[in-house]
Amino acid sequence: MIWEIDDRAPEVEGLDAHGRPDPAYAEALGLRPAGRGARVLAALIEWTVAVIIALPALIALTPVLVQAASGRFDAEEFFAREDLVWLIVAAAVSQGLMIAYLVVQLVLHGRKGVTLGKAICGIRSVNVRTLERPGFWRGAVVRYLVAYASLLVPLIGPVLVIMLSPLFDIERRGRGWLDLAAATWFVDVRGGLNPYDQKRMRIARKRVKTPEHEEKAPLPSLATPVHRDAPAEYVPSARLSGGVIGAHRSAAGPAPERPETPAPGSLVSSTPPSLATGTAPPASFAPPAPAPAPAASPAPVMPPAPAPAAQPVPAPEPPVPAPAAVPADVPAVPADAPNVPVGVRAILVLDTGERVEVRGTTLFGRSPSAAAGEGEALLVPVVDDTRSVSKTHIAVMPARRGVFIVDRASTNGSAIVRDGVETALAAGHPAELRTGDTVRFGDRFLQVEWV
Repeated sequence: MIWEIDDRAPEVEGLDAHGRPDPAYAEALGLRPAGRGARVLAALIEWTVAVIIALPALIALTPVLVQAASGRFDAEEFFAREDLVWLIVAAAVSQGLMIAYLVVQLVLHGRKGVTLGKAICGIRSVNVRTLERPGFWRGAVVRYLVAYASLLVPLIGPVLVIMLSPLFDIERRGRGWLDLAAATWFVDVRGGLNPYDQKRMRIARKRVKTPEHEEKAPLPSLATPVHRDAPAEYVPSARLSGGVIGAHRSAAGPAPERPETPAPGSLVSSTPPSLATGTAPPASFAPPAPAPAPAASPAPVMPPAPAPAAQPVPAPEPPVPAPAAVPADVPAVPADAPNVPVGVRAILVLDTGERVEVRGTTLFGRSPSAAAGEGEALLVPVVDDTRSVSKTHIAVMPARRGVFIVDRASTNGSAIVRDGVETALAAGHPAELRTGDTVRFGDRFLQVEWV
């Protein structure tokens, strides 16, 4: 077996023609720069914790340092002190805690892009080029070394390097000299996208990389009547078990109707006029009552042929009965409803344009399957590369009181958007669907066209 090793460097998205990070790409993903006030507050929190840790050593050693600075330090007197052991213990404990605190800060910053103050203020640090974790050595160690080096110039160094340098950022993203040295960028995860949420980042990168297609005008319904002066459209001519067979209808008008009275010697056809002539069906779904036959001219019947005397006269062929009239108590579908075949309880339109007719239990998901005791169900697989849709995400079930939707304990949940208000679905609890509702399941949507 021959193994292929891809030794090419990984492609970094979001760089301009010169290989520099593009701020517009990060903004398109949904990343927002951390505010200056939040960064200052995070730094104050971290310095306050460091002072509290070092406080025992400062209290114990400050008098000794003052004596040494003034030249009045006496070594014999210092080692003869009764509290010498406590001074050494306080200094050692404070020093050990300070080292542990700094190591934890460095590791968290390099691996997770967060420290104690940044976690409290909702700030994360990322590599400015890859928008991923900054790294331990450059992202954390180099940054802290530059920060401590600024302390060599008291007061002026920290103020210039830490506080004032972000004001000179030409990209206006608040990156100071420490960020330039460490190649880091601080983002606000409360007001924007969290770069460490891998799933959301993957979805955001796909949306930016793949432009959305323009929404096309909806195709006309196959059963919608066409006005005689309207442009040519697609109208149904016959209905079979496999679907609808369409016939082109020209703008000149409908095809001439067949004469109602059959020619002598022919049989009366029982094919409905709307399917035999290629004309569009009426707007109402209730079939019209047959026209009454003229009283003066009965239905034509072939007369028996004259037979010889030696042969019996054959009986005349009975005419084919006309279609029975529909009872008046059958409810008619509203005229403004879409073309709904018999037995359909609801029509759902996915965000891909696919139309689903709900006749019984209908399951949606990446690989839906019916549960035990659920019987036969219509399985509608939904393609989802981001895996935000569960294998069996939602179920749409018709009942006597309407059509209901049930969330099948999905991972990312479902919701109904009605009149601009989104209502989350509780797993296992049915909710009634209405015409015009929008159902969100994972990152996909479907529209309730008719119920």
